[in-house]
Amino acid sequence: MLRWIRQQLGFDPPHQSDTRTVYVANRFPEHGHYVPQRFADNRIISSKYTVWNFVPKNLFEQFRRIANFYFLIIFLVQLMIDTPTSPVTSGLPLFFVITVTAIKQGYEDWLRHKADNEVNGAPVFVVRSGSLVQTRSKNIRVGDIVRVAKDETFPADLALLSSDRAEGTCHITTASLDGETNLKTHFSVAETSVCQSVSQLEALQAVVECQQPEADLYRFVGRITVTQLGEEIVRPLGPENLLLRGARLKNTKEIFGVAIYTGMESKMALNYKCKSQKRSAVEKSMNTFLIIYLCILLFEAVLSTILKYAWQAEEKWDEPFYNQKTEQEKNSSPILKFISDFLAFLVLYNFIIPISLYVTVEMQKFLGSFFIGWDLDLYHEESDQKAQVNTSDLNEELGQVEYVFTDKTGTLTENEMQFRECSINGTKYREVNGKLVPEGMTEESPDGSTPQLMGEELLFLKAVSLCHTVQISYDQPDCLVGGGDPFSQVNGFSSSHMEYYASSPDEKALVEATKRIGVAFTCSNGETVEIKTFGKSEKYKLLHVLEFDANRRRMSVILQTPSGGQVLFTKGAESAILPFTTSGEIEKTRLHVDEFALKGLRTLVVACRHFRPEEYIDVDRRLNAARTALQQREERLQEAFSYIEKDLHLLGATGVEDKLQDKVQETIEALRLAGIKVWVLTGDKSETAVSVSLSCGHFHRTMNILELLQQRSDNECAEQLRRLARRIKEDNVIQHGLVVDGASLSLALREHEKLFMEVCKNCSAVLCCRMAPLQKAKVVRLLKTSPEKPITLAIGDGANDVSMIQEAHVGIGIMGKEGRQAVRNSDYAIARFKFLAKLLLVHGHFYYIRIATLVQYFFYKNVCFITPQFLYQFFCLFSQQTLYDSVYLTLYNICFTSLPILVYSLFEQLVHPHILQSKPALYRDISKNSLLSFRTFLYWTLLGFCHAFVFFFGSYILMGEDTTLMGNGQILRANRQLMFGNWTFGTLVFTVMVITVTLKLALETHFWTWMNHFVTWGSIAFYFIFSLFYGGIIWPFLHTQDMYFVFVQLLSSGSAWFAIIIIIITCLFPDVVKKVFYRHLQPTSTQKSQSLSIPQEQALSCMESLCCYQHGQSGCSRLARLMEQMTGQCRAGANQCTASSRSNRSWSDTENFYSNDRSILTLSPIESTHC
Repeated sequence: MLRWIRQQLGFDPPHQSDTRTVYVANRFPEHGHYVPQRFADNRIISSKYTVWNFVPKNLFEQFRRIANFYFLIIFLVQLMIDTPTSPVTSGLPLFFVITVTAIKQGYEDWLRHKADNEVNGAPVFVVRSGSLVQTRSKNIRVGDIVRVAKDETFPADLALLSSDRAEGTCHITTASLDGETNLKTHFSVAETSVCQSVSQLEALQAVVECQQPEADLYRFVGRITVTQLGEEIVRPLGPENLLLRGARLKNTKEIFGVAIYTGMESKMALNYKCKSQKRSAVEKSMNTFLIIYLCILLFEAVLSTILKYAWQAEEKWDEPFYNQKTEQEKNSSPILKFISDFLAFLVLYNFIIPISLYVTVEMQKFLGSFFIGWDLDLYHEESDQKAQVNTSDLNEELGQVEYVFTDKTGTLTENEMQFRECSINGTKYREVNGKLVPEGMTEESPDGSTPQLMGEELLFLKAVSLCHTVQISYDQPDCLVGGGDPFSQVNGFSSSHMEYYASSPDEKALVEATKRIGVAFTCSNGETVEIKTFGKSEKYKLLHVLEFDANRRRMSVILQTPSGGQVLFTKGAESAILPFTTSGEIEKTRLHVDEFALKGLRTLVVACRHFRPEEYIDVDRRLNAARTALQQREERLQEAFSYIEKDLHLLGATGVEDKLQDKVQETIEALRLAGIKVWVLTGDKSETAVSVSLSCGHFHRTMNILELLQQRSDNECAEQLRRLARRIKEDNVIQHGLVVDGASLSLALREHEKLFMEVCKNCSAVLCCRMAPLQKAKVVRLLKTSPEKPITLAIGDGANDVSMIQEAHVGIGIMGKEGRQAVRNSDYAIARFKFLAKLLLVHGHFYYIRIATLVQYFFYKNVCFITPQFLYQFFCLFSQQTLYDSVYLTLYNICFTSLPILVYSLFEQLVHPHILQSKPALYRDISKNSLLSFRTFLYWTLLGFCHAFVFFFGSYILMGEDTTLMGNGQILRANRQLMFGNWTFGTLVFTVMVITVTLKLALETHFWTWMNHFVTWGSIAFYFIFSLFYGGIIWPFLHTQDMYFVFVQLLSSGSAWFAIIIIIITCLFPDVVKKVFYRHLQPTSTQKSQSLSIPQEQALSCMESLCCYQHGQSGCSRLARLMEQMTGQCRAGANQCTASSRSNRSWSDTENFYSNDRSILTLSPIESTHC
């Protein structure tokens, strides 16, 4: 217990050493002093709460929000002191908000608990006491030997001991970890691979020493010491020996592994990281407005308190005859009285801060996010992928993007590689009908024979077919299982019997190309590799694999040839291979590589090195020493790789084409017209990247291309940046494009950040090539933190794009062929780059205008609500008398005015989606948070104050002084005070206010659906019905019956109705005049677009929206039909809904963007076959 407490306080961390020692099968040493290490159990915990801590933890998290905490304080003040309003008025809305949020979060956590229990309770088989025992996953301990069968997932991080294969290998897929669906081969050490039975494993004496848990999926450093016949044999363990939790066993009957990392210490669990919370610009504006309104609230409370004491300076008002002070009041401290009065006024005016704003915004974001997934224009039929939303908190940010950072491969291109050309020994070749033909020759030579591949050409093709990490999947995988020669059946296989799988599409394209040409990679079992050269089988012994890494940018294999010699084949980027070559046609190949790049091809250079026997012995010793090192293993491996991969003989280079995705050029052009700058960040070489940029429209042919490439020093980089800045100022070219490579970028960001940013901002397009993943994130952060603070969006499809996706304000993952890691770490995911246009120009536009209006309207209606309360204090000697009944105070934001703005914020469309896509420049109208600018905020706030003054003084003037207006012909003047009291006046003001704020929103609504009609008129009707019901009955549980018959009596007067109509018209008429005036004299581009009529044959009848349903039935209200007939929209009644929407709601192939807009966004009918 003491140790646990020390661990929780951080005094006794659970891992005190840098390494952990795992005794296989938990066979601990029997002699000597041994203190067992403590390890985590195998339970996975993804939930936040338990039954015991849910209430306190959830309440703590909710009250960290300023608005919730503020209302809690107000509620406590109402409980502690005598305030004019009941504590229920603050407590009930607060309780509602807290409860709704707690239920939502509790339900989500219950689902997490359910998923955890399912995982932790999964059955597994463990070797214990000489037999195979079934237990639950959560009971696995570090050191247990676990059996996993084919197609099962690994329940913990296991070091592979043996498999049913003689060589002790197995195949796995890691799709759930990194999204890669290719088969990966993992290996066991020779000493444990023979232990294929439970009795052999029970007798195994082995100890694993390895590093403590870390999150990196691709890094593992350890060694296993096996004791055989009293002799200790030490073997290295690396990532290829570790089977990660969550991965799945494939093409292998069963394996045995020892648990190394369990539960929350497994690599999968360590990657459960909370992404940094991204906050949208609207949310930041909302918090600023809240602070301003808090200041208004404090000002009103302080002013009211001061005026109360100024008024009470006169003796007749200090203690009037009807309100004598008690002895306690006379003797109380003036300071305490002042504070008490101030708090009472604070409570009275506190509704100026809208507590329901947060709940409404959350509901709007959550419900609104479904429209993206439902939009059939964002559905990709070929891959059966629809757009997905991983976080709904940033919907409106899609309408504010100023910079787009995009990856190239797999994002702008298809990531479908096709072999096109190669250079061998200084001669260019191309593939024609499965044959390599030299440049300038046809498929057949002049004498009619096929060109023969000899010497260097054959060696090049062998190098390409041997140097890779491609796996083969057979239709009959059992041919590789069990004893016998694993290659015995390969010769009988035709090409249809096997399929290549690779983590890199380039490798797969190259291996498939060599197979078509005649050098086919046919089998690999971890120890030997077999190829067929024009039908003749050759076996190579695989001695070492030098894995690819981002720093070296190359991978190599060391093989023993059939003749007994040792050879190294290596391939990689030309900058990673050519500097280390000493022979071959180096200059010619360099020229060919540049030519390939200019054509937009992806290039790889291939080289080899033959070892003398003594050289190989030295190489083998260095590699084994580096691989068995427990400390600084990676640094030692880099040194060994550098020693081996030198003095290379250049064989040639390959050129692989990655074709552009559909409509990339149109999408980039649309983004540019929308005022969005596009930066391409890629790892490709500059020539390839520039070629693709030109072909996709990122760079124009007329654009002046500036280069910041191959800078060697800070001074050289600074001088080049100054030259570029001068050229931009001096050139008369309107547009400039900048190309910068990774090395030069590092120098530019080190000391010349401002100069670099100045150049970039003056360029229409920027292309960064040879970029490492972290450099991509640095570029995004550089723009994010610049003085202008622009909103950035990053889009990519691979694991190397995750860092920039997480860094940008909005991260979008492409569901491509490089796995799902980018999708899992993104905020939104789409199947193709072309969908970005609609996501930003339509969805982003709609989301932003909706939530901007929602926020402004909420503050407006609360100013309207509470300002009459403030004005009323001038007429009641600041006695803190409330103007409204407590029930009205409570229900105003919850019931009477909540639904119209919620429905508005879900369905409003200022402009038709077609027009938004065909006129991308409309996106500029909402850029830089223009609808939430201080000027707009001031307009809504002042409008609220003006309307509040009209409500109060209009009611006072029309009803308060002249009794004839109030009378119904039978009321005597003597009865005036009896009828027209405080609650009648307050109810009149409240009635006018509810109707006016609802109709104000109706004036702001451009896109009317049946739902808008229902909630707008329904809210007003509900208020009247509720008030009649509430005031028409004596409620026994209420301590006062102040409102009894007040509303009925008020509505019985015709003059009251007259007053309501006059006040509403007085408030809203200036708004109507202003809108008409501005629309005709100073229309914005958005308003001009609203007046563009869609051609009659393309127009949707029935109000363009929810009035049309599937199967053609009509949902038009009579009012809607009347309006359509007046405007000439509905020509043939309800049947026209079906015809026009099904046949005319499309674009012709010649128009921009999408051939068909079947968007669920406008809820138009769709064919069932499209779903």
